[in-house]
Amino acid sequence: MNSLFHRRFFPILSSLLLTFGCLQPSAPAAEKRSRDPQAIAEVAAGKRTEARAAWWGFDPADATAALQAAINSGVHKLVVENMGAPWITDKLTLAGDQEIVFAKGVEVLAKRGAFHNGNDSLFSAKSKQNITLTGDGATLRMWKQDYDDKAQYTHAEWRHVLAFWSCAGVRITGLTLADSGGDGIYLGIAQKGVPCSDVVIKNVACVNNYRQGISVISARNLLIEDCVLKDTWGTSPQAGIDFEPNGSAEELVNCVLRNVVSENNRGSAYAFYLPKLHAESKPLSIKFENCRAVGCRNSVALTIGNDSETAAVKGTVEFSDCRFESSVGEGIFIRDKPVTGAQVSFVHCEINNPATTQPTMTAISFASRTNCVDTIGGVRFSDCTITDSQDRLPMSYQDGSGGIGLSDITGTLVVKRDGQSTTHQLTPKLIAEWMPHRTFKKIAPYAANDSGYEPALPDSKPDAAKHSIARQRGPAEWLLWADADEQASFTVSIRPVGNGAAKLVPVSLISPSGKLTKLPAAPSAEKRTYEFKATERGAYKIVCDPQNWAATVSSASSRVCLYAPKSVFHFLGTTGRYFFWMPPGTKEFAIKVSGEGSAESVKAALFDPAGKVFEEKDNISQTHQFVTTPKDAAQGEIWSLQLDKPSTGVLEDCYVQLQGIPPLLSPTREGLLKPVK
Repeated sequence: MNSLFHRRFFPILSSLLLTFGCLQPSAPAAEKRSRDPQAIAEVAAGKRTEARAAWWGFDPADATAALQAAINSGVHKLVVENMGAPWITDKLTLAGDQEIVFAKGVEVLAKRGAFHNGNDSLFSAKSKQNITLTGDGATLRMWKQDYDDKAQYTHAEWRHVLAFWSCAGVRITGLTLADSGGDGIYLGIAQKGVPCSDVVIKNVACVNNYRQGISVISARNLLIEDCVLKDTWGTSPQAGIDFEPNGSAEELVNCVLRNVVSENNRGSAYAFYLPKLHAESKPLSIKFENCRAVGCRNSVALTIGNDSETAAVKGTVEFSDCRFESSVGEGIFIRDKPVTGAQVSFVHCEINNPATTQPTMTAISFASRTNCVDTIGGVRFSDCTITDSQDRLPMSYQDGSGGIGLSDITGTLVVKRDGQSTTHQLTPKLIAEWMPHRTFKKIAPYAANDSGYEPALPDSKPDAAKHSIARQRGPAEWLLWADADEQASFTVSIRPVGNGAAKLVPVSLISPSGKLTKLPAAPSAEKRTYEFKATERGAYKIVCDPQNWAATVSSASSRVCLYAPKSVFHFLGTTGRYFFWMPPGTKEFAIKVSGEGSAESVKAALFDPAGKVFEEKDNISQTHQFVTTPKDAAQGEIWSLQLDKPSTGVLEDCYVQLQGIPPLLSPTREGLLKPVK
């Protein structure tokens, strides 16, 4: 009966659905096309300056060879036709002095199962000039969901749709760049000191990319206009666009974004991470005109270097007539921005409904981290408006450095709430009322000698089973004690943070006399044990740089202390008791403890030599300073610091700074080292 029904009535039903547009006729399968030798020969002879990619053939299963051959022909203008099916390709290398026109409806699709090298991009070019990619709604697409599957791929964040290194004269228009395993567009360097230059990106949509819509590492004369950057998620920073130079020789000069919309990105809409640029770098010149941010973590997130090593980069970052809407967190987040560095301005900008579900956050937030040394400021808000339903201040300051003040924050803010408008002139007095400057006890730094370290309790043996697990984030060091001719060992554990790509982490060992030995790298998410025969007695320095990840070092045979040459420890999710040495003659010392931001905090308690609590503080987000004097200044003492989870907030990043005492922490009392007299 069913078979009879289908034979009699299904053709009639299908015809009716087609007539009323409810059912689309299936497209015929794309056919394989052969090469056109005559046309190819005419291109090679220079008789044609415009060519069709299909002259080099078309295979609907894999068009890599044909499309790469067409590009390699060097023809001035290459048209990629709509073949009724995607151009499925492996990675492709672009040529200089060439325009590629992707016809309406064309889709270039990454070959599924390819791109296993973490640096494979769909299209890439190094040190090339005059590259134009034009599309009339064409799409270049990859397989983000596959690359994120660890069962199929080694994790990486550099599988870009378009990647350019030290290229000049690049123009990209009318394309959708989607589903990458990295960025929609990457602008980097192939040669030190040679940025991507004279780049125009217009009417482009970067959609659902893994790391960034666009990454700008080094660029000069960059225009991004009438573009949409949206739905970025996968691995940090997850921004619409991220300006992030990797070295001081790189630059961000004459970069303009006009009529750009950055929306629904899991990270920030417009991100800047600029600590690698210094005062000797070329001054910044970045402008945003009539841009929008909608539904991102922050609309603007800007970090500039601020430490004792180098002066910050100069120049300007300007936003004019921009709208920042419905950010998950702060609308504008400015971190480590020294008043002496690049000047930042917001002119006729709007911040609408920021952090609606996070009442402790504000529309505008400043922050300083532990290593900051210069006053935060140099930011102007000219006729800017904040629309906020929450009854809170328009600005806040997270002082992670402990004692770094604010200066030169100027302009006019109009705050709208419940139909009422209030105009605020940003004067030093008002800034001080909104964001009071905290002061801390100044403690002279500990004056280290060159005599090295020795066990504080030489007759005691540390119990490895009682070690607290301290995860140091970023570049980290430890001191391991060994006797001459002793067979010593230690174990390094690397903990990934976020969805970063698997990597090998460099590890080095420095003897008490200063001899450097590079050891085999430590694998991520694994433990590696190292053994060596000590050639001299003393403290051996272990150096490990997991970058943004965290590292732990432990030893079953020897004393191991955490060591911070700059006296600041950066921990990740670390709890436990840590012991430190107060040398004889110390009159006063202090410990600064801080979380990061308003959501990450820590509980800390300071214990005296008898094991009694001297002071305890819960929910530390901004810096808290424990200040004390020794029980017996004539004798050296062992004090300790306990770190625990806070009663509110989360324990992730936290910082401990030792002031006036040696920069060592030991996970056991018996394993503590002290300076040699």
